[in-house]
Amino acid sequence: MGSRTDRIAEGRHASVRLWLFIVAGLVIAMVAVGGATRLTGSGLSITEWRPVTGIVPPLSEADWATEFAKYRDTPQYAILNQGMGLSSFKVLYAWEWGHRVLGRLLGLAFFLPLIVFWWRGMIRRRLGLGLLALGALGGLQGAIGWIMVASGLQPGMTAVAPLKLALHLTTASLILAVLVWLATGEARARVTAAPARLRATALALPVLVLAQIFLGGLVAGSHAGLVYNTWPDMDGVLIPSADNLFAVRPWIENFVDNHLLVQFDHRIVAYLLLALALIHVVDARIAAGGTAVARRATVVAGLVLAQAALGIATLLLAVPLWAALAHQVLAMMVLSMATVHARLCRGVPATGAARTVREAPVPGLAPRGA
Repeated sequence: MGSRTDRIAEGRHASVRLWLFIVAGLVIAMVAVGGATRLTGSGLSITEWRPVTGIVPPLSEADWATEFAKYRDTPQYAILNQGMGLSSFKVLYAWEWGHRVLGRLLGLAFFLPLIVFWWRGMIRRRLGLGLLALGALGGLQGAIGWIMVASGLQPGMTAVAPLKLALHLTTASLILAVLVWLATGEARARVTAAPARLRATALALPVLVLAQIFLGGLVAGSHAGLVYNTWPDMDGVLIPSADNLFAVRPWIENFVDNHLLVQFDHRIVAYLLLALALIHVVDARIAAGGTAVARRATVVAGLVLAQAALGIATLLLAVPLWAALAHQVLAMMVLSMATVHARLCRGVPATGAARTVREAPVPGLAPRGA
């Protein structure tokens, strides 16, 4: 049985780990609400970025009239929603307001415990530096979100720019992956590293998932999922011709503006990701059968397979709201599990409590023998 110092340190260490996983859960919720905001066409209903005062919604009919007047000046209203009533606008506004408020709550849920844990000596130096960098990335994400919204308020635009939407989604996914990586690295029990080959492929999985999420953002932003709604072919062919894939000039713009190439890229990387997950699980079962490594690899492969099936269903059904949201949320689950697996494959050298005592002693308690 460990000393009283070890037990106290372990409890505090578990609190930090739980906090990180809770914040990760809030990020997934943020992505889900953001997806619903996009799919309902609500993202441009609030035309200003007010980081502080924006938390207060319109409280009177006069306030609502003012906000509605601002929205009626947008291209989206003039082109898509001409004649919309105030009651319909309130629904759009509620989605976007909820997304922004959740972002503010997420920031508080991250920074307030961070300050408390750091002040009480519960954050190791290396972890603390990583969390500070993550906090800065979170602040940047807020700015990216507004830049994305502003792109949809330009003349002639009825939605946000696809590339900026993809960047916004990928940055959120990166924040989620880093949170899960840091939390998993704080495991209490010793974890032995997997063989080098398994470590390499395990690390490649979340990287490829992030790339696939970026491509999914381009598909969503350009509405490329609303065309070529057949599988495995695309408009009757398995591999479209180069002339069609690169029909737009200059050629570089095809990767964002050509629906055929945007969707084709998303399909190809999905196949690569599924192939890598299956190869990895077979390798894990052969090289480390019966171990936690093989079990985790099996879960990752299962999630990737389920995500591929859901993606195909979403395409064939022409992107209904429920399927699109489920596809986006499941992508976050795939990323989270792949990140957990990759981190544990690297190994954890010592218990969380032991590292806490050694690197950040609990105030007022000296390690035994000091």
